[in-house]
Amino acid sequence: MSDAPHGPRPRAATAKARALWTRVPQDLRLPLVVFLACQSCYLLWWAAFYPGMIDYDALAYTWQVTTDHWISNHSVLYNSLLWLSLRTTGGFAALTLFQSLAMSAVLAYTCASLRTVGVRGRWSAPAALACALAPPLASFTVYVGKDVPFTICAVLVFAVTARLTGRRLHGSWEGRLHRSEIVLLCIGFLGIGLFRNNGFPVAVIAALCLVAALPGARRLLVALVAATTAVTLALMFVVYAAVGVEKPPKTLVYNLHYADLSVTYAKAPELFTKDDLRLMSKAAPLSSWRENGASCFASDPMYRSLNRQVTDQLTEPLVQLWWRTLRKAPQDVIGARLCRGHIAWAVFPGPQDQGGKTYNELNRVDPVFYKWYEEMRTSPYNEAAKPRPLSTSLHDVGTFAYEAAHTPQLEWILWRGAVWSYATYVLVTRFARSRRCRPLFALAGVTFGTQLTVLVATPSPCFRYMAAPIFIGLLCLSLIPTLRGAAGPVIPPRTSRETPAAAPPKNVIPAVSDTRLPSAARAEYPE
Repeated sequence: MSDAPHGPRPRAATAKARALWTRVPQDLRLPLVVFLACQSCYLLWWAAFYPGMIDYDALAYTWQVTTDHWISNHSVLYNSLLWLSLRTTGGFAALTLFQSLAMSAVLAYTCASLRTVGVRGRWSAPAALACALAPPLASFTVYVGKDVPFTICAVLVFAVTARLTGRRLHGSWEGRLHRSEIVLLCIGFLGIGLFRNNGFPVAVIAALCLVAALPGARRLLVALVAATTAVTLALMFVVYAAVGVEKPPKTLVYNLHYADLSVTYAKAPELFTKDDLRLMSKAAPLSSWRENGASCFASDPMYRSLNRQVTDQLTEPLVQLWWRTLRKAPQDVIGARLCRGHIAWAVFPGPQDQGGKTYNELNRVDPVFYKWYEEMRTSPYNEAAKPRPLSTSLHDVGTFAYEAAHTPQLEWILWRGAVWSYATYVLVTRFARSRRCRPLFALAGVTFGTQLTVLVATPSPCFRYMAAPIFIGLLCLSLIPTLRGAAGPVIPPRTSRETPAAAPPKNVIPAVSDTRLPSAARAEYPE
């Protein structure tokens, strides 16, 4: 009798679970497991830092949407999602929970896509799970910031790229995209452009890599990225203003130019004439130009020193001064850009005393915030942003893991995307050469686009700007077993009665032909 409550019931539950599992299609099992595993981890982080990780920018978004000061210097689309969360639930938790669900879904889809290039689920699933467990990436996913959905869309484009190049690798490419792939690319390209104001070049670069890799669909891909880029630019320059969204102040638009002038003035003051110095002194004291230019890693200090009302009126002559300085000393201006884009290309952080460290605090609000946004001191949403963990124990564990990840010796690998960008290039190159399939180089398109755009224009060395290459780099680690010749199961080419299967390109060597697959593998991966 004692076995009754502990024996038959668990066995019946297990049998029922197995029966339900057998009803799940074979090709959905891997993404389902990855989704559930990743989401379980993200829920723990979400509960530990409920309602989400908040910093200076997150409260700036909140000020904009709750005081009717919509400005297009931040992502209007993300601000709309934040406004919807605040209006419907009174807080940030719904938005951060949605972000975790979207990230889990994209990671699951990525694992399914990597299977088309021969990566087994036993290799890709742990890589995806690492994205949900590593403190920098896991906490980032529940952070209130536009860079989170940007990263989700970037990983989505990487996943679709893997699926398309996988079809090219195994000879099943028929010169066309499936409807689902077109929809996902549209979502990815639009999200990349709309969630980060300077993000559309990333979509363009990723699309160009696909154009080079996929003959037969080049016109469609060009039209796709052209249309999504046109929509992005039309919204930014026409639609937002038409619906009442303010344009950012000119001082903010050109703040990188002023930071270049500051660095150049500190390094080579003899380049500037008396008229130049007189002009600069109207925007800020010359001592501020010199002192802020001593550190080239961030533009924010110089921006905060400017008299913005005066500087807005002096935009044209100051920009002309920037062009003259570029012609006189291009090495100084370009050097200032490379220094400020340090987070994009340098593996190790710069000198700590010069501001070269990586900005990776997602749960800290700089007190200077309230100097610019006085209304937020008494705003009810300021209280709603304060941490209210659902579990004290989870919060303690999460805080310990998050703080431990800030160990200075680990900064280069945990918080900086450059090392993961280079790892992606090496792994993709090795993989493409081992398969003798050049189209596989397109897998590095999103990473290269992100690295290049951050290098060219970034205000500070923030970890979140290069989060997408870290996610993609971790996922690319699953390519390592394939480099040792342990090819994963191949999804056979799709054929139809009307259209014969396309012959493999001459420069492609299929990893395994369908006739050599064991019967069990053919059953597991049906056409």
